[in-house]
Amino acid sequence: MTPTHFSFSSAFLLGLMGLTFHRTHLLSALLCLEGMMLSLFIALALWALQLESTGFSVTPMLLLAFSACEASTGLALLVATARTHGSDNLKNLNLLQC
Repeated sequence: MTPTHFSFSSAFLLGLMGLTFHRTHLLSALLCLEGMMLSLFIALALWALQLESTGFSVTPMLLLAFSACEASTGLALLVATARTHGSDNLKNLNLLQC
């Protein structure tokens, strides 16, 4: 395992562990998701560079576009949650109530 592969794998796993074990605020969950998406983007970009194929060069840009959409949706949910519930604590949210 090369050092670059190890660093991107560990960055993804740290984001995943932060998402599973530290879910107190919605903002921290969104930051963990964004870190995971950025590590996937960098890993896919380096993979496309190693293959030297033009067919795989579009994939990191699509992932980056989807992660930007995910970030904007998450921030919109964060603002809506803060306005309706007063905070972004995930323990205060009950998704079964209207």
